[in-house]
Formats: sequence, structure tokens, C-alpha cells
Amino acid sequence: MATFLESRPFRELRDIVGADACLTQPAELAPFLAEWRHRYESVAAAVLLPATTAETAAVIALCARHGIGVVPQGGNTGLVGGAVARSTAEAPQIVLSARRMHAIRELDPDNYTITAEAGCALAALQSAAAEADRFFPLSLASEGSCMLGGNLSTNAGGTNVLRYGTARELVLGLEVVLPDGRVFDGLRALRKDNTGYDLKQLFIGAEGTLGFITAATCKLYPRPRGVATALVALRDPAAAIALHSRARLALGDELIAFELLGRQALDFVLAWQPAARDPLAQPAPWYVLLEIATARDQASVEADLETFLADCLESELLLDGVLARSGPQREALWMLRHAVSDAQRVGGASIKNDVSVPVSQVAAFLELAGRRVAESLPGTRVVAFGHVGDGNIHYNLSQPEGMEAASFLDCWESLTAEVNAVAVALGGSFSAEHGIGLLKVPELRRYRGGVELQLMQAIKQAIDPAGIMNPGKILGD
Repeated sequence: MATFLESRPFRELRDIVGADACLTQPAELAPFLAEWRHRYESVAAAVLLPATTAETAAVIALCARHGIGVVPQGGNTGLVGGAVARSTAEAPQIVLSARRMHAIRELDPDNYTITAEAGCALAALQSAAAEADRFFPLSLASEGSCMLGGNLSTNAGGTNVLRYGTARELVLGLEVVLPDGRVFDGLRALRKDNTGYDLKQLFIGAEGTLGFITAATCKLYPRPRGVATALVALRDPAAAIALHSRARLALGDELIAFELLGRQALDFVLAWQPAARDPLAQPAPWYVLLEIATARDQASVEADLETFLADCLESELLLDGVLARSGPQREALWMLRHAVSDAQRVGGASIKNDVSVPVSQVAAFLELAGRRVAESLPGTRVVAFGHVGDGNIHYNLSQPEGMEAASFLDCWESLTAEVNAVAVALGGSFSAEHGIGLLKVPELRRYRGGVELQLMQAIKQAIDPAGIMNPGKILGD
């Protein structure tokens, strides 16, 4: 990297953002290069932190002229190697971070919209909406550190997709720096704008391979006045699907979250998190965390959920359940769900899968995938949890007791292939919300080849013919 750092292009890049925003020392680079799963080792010639769209455009234009790879990065919370740089002396790459671009440019309460920059943390955006008595519904376990640009680049889902949709459905307009340094100014706050191709959709879910999102205008919603949350115990996933159908009919659009949690996942949380408490008197094989939210008052919302759950208990659809009676109780229930990924480290090495199937096929997927995994590697502990309301299951696997971690991780490709094959056979997807990055390039070629892959390649060639934007991601090298 020394040759690049001594070059004229590097000096020009440093001049654009300022010396303080151009990082080259190992200690400075480390937070931007540490991939969350530690599956990839990121190598970058430098990390640049532009403060404005103009600076971002100037950086990318210069990189385009000199063939320097640009790896966009937000909060660096991705799970598929999508923000990993692979710089070499012959083909230098920089990480272009959005962290200094965190302003909320405009909040229009009457239009129910908010315009924020790419580096705005998701939690900060939620707070700004709440201060205006509005609600931004995108919600993830990493919302304290993940950023809007990364959320949009990966088309993040989260826990509220059931009612509000994925990130794609929350965006009205985008501002994007293209691979040649031009700026696509599509920051419109319109819900009806039928003027040709919907260009913003090209960049949502593209993982920075077509451009660098610098700002977005997103939808807001009325802030819920009443929120009721419950955790219920079930005998099997089929009961969870029946409960989901019944809840949709009884509670309608007030149902915003419906999360499945296996007992193995809960056991890991209880072992890892000192503050965690087993919510029910007797353990159960499966649990569902469900939540409703509405403009009605808190008492009536809790009464409606309590009545619904009582009916389900009477019909023996549920084994047991608990209704949160306060904010802290609600947070405690959600902690059990949000802590699973971190808590799984208690069980040693883990192989994490992110699949989706039609909601009606969730129980079949869990049964068939469990059987395939057990046949492939007996003793593997299945840590299944996720967003049953939209068919997205995080089907994580923990190493068998007594097995070496390295030996288990050597089975990553074979076990993942088994899980993905079941999901796809049931009409599902091998990547529900985490994206493709580096990790799932082979699966994209296997399952989405032919015309679909050719169209993606044609779009990439048309917008980024030099291939400088996030090289190697999604489509591979």
C-alpha cells in the first residue's frame, strides 16, 4: 500500500476530504476493517470520510479516473461481507464511510416524510420522528449503530416488515453519487410520481455496487399511542402459523410484529445475558413474540390483545403466555429476541443462514431443514428464530457439543447448501434480508442464473462499466 499512499491520486483524495478525514494508520483503520462475523479479513489502502455529497462526488470521480476501487460503508454491521475491502498494490481500494454525513435535512410532519443523510444512525432517525410525533418503522437489533445508507443499500427488513414493508417500501426519493462522480438527485417527497423508470429502486438493495447513497427521503407514519406486547409458548411451528393466521384476522393491521423463537435460542440468551429471565414457568419447544400498535389508548390495546390470547388459550392453540404490563417488561421480552445472535456465541462456533419461504411453508421448512442438517452432521444444534410474519427465518446452526470449532466451520458450505436447497424447493429465497455481499455470490449464480443474472450484469455494466463500485460484491469478480 505504501506506493499508493505516496501517489498523486492519494494526495488528491486526501485534499478533498481533509487530512483528518483520511485514515491510513492501522489503529485508525481497525474499526472500519473488522467484519462483524470475522469471516473475512478486510484490507483497505485508506478510509475516507467525506462530510458532504460534493466531497463524496469528488472522491468517486477521482477514483473513477484512476481505477481505484470504492467500498461504501455505513455502520459496518453487515453480515455477508458486503463492506469488506480487498485492496492490493496492483488494484487499490478505499473504504468510503458515510459516518460524517449524519444530518437530518428536513422533517415534514404534514407530508409525513423525513430526509436524512446516509450516515444517520437508524435510532437517531427514529428519535427525530418521535420528537415530531411521528413514527419511522424500520427497526433492527443493530439500530443503535447501523446507518440509513447501509439499511437502504441492503434493503433491510427487521421486525416490522409485516405491517410496513422492507426498507424499499419506505423510500420516496434518493440522492446517489454515481460511479463516474455525477449526482443523481432524486430526493422527491412524492407518493405519486409516474414519470418513467423508478430509478431509485435500482440502488436500494444494490449493496453499493451501482453508486453511493448519500441521502434519502423516507415515509413516516402516525406515532402509535398504544402498544401491546406478549410472548406465548407453542408446541410446534405449525401452531405458530395457525396463530399468525388467526392474529391477522382478529387484529388486522394493528399486528406489527410476529417473531418466532426456538427453545435452543432462548437457552443461549438465558445463559449469556445476566438480565434475562425465563418468561414462563415451564419451558416450551417454541415461542412467538407478537406486538400490536395503534392510535387507540394503551388500556384498550392491551385489553384487545389479552382477549385474543385468552381465546387462543381456551382453544388450546397456546400452551402459555405472558403480556407485558409496562415499558420495562416489553423491553425485557424484546431483549430475549434481539440478543439471540450475540448469545449464540455461548455455544461456540455458529453458521448463520438467512432464508425466507412463504409463510404457509415455514413449518415445513423447519421440519425438512432440521432433518437434512441432522443427517449431514448429527448433534448440530439448530438456533432458529426470525420474522414469521414475513416468512424470514434466521436458521443458525451451533457446533455439536465436543466438536472443534474449526472442524464445524469447515462444514459451512455443505450445511448452508442443505438449508438453502430446502428453502428454494419450497418457493423461498437463500437471502431474505442480509444481502449477497461476498458470502453468497455462488448461491446467486446457482439459484438466480440465466436471464435474471444476465439482467443484473447488464445493469452493472451500464452504470459502472469500470467496475469500481464495491468490487466483487453480488456479481463476483
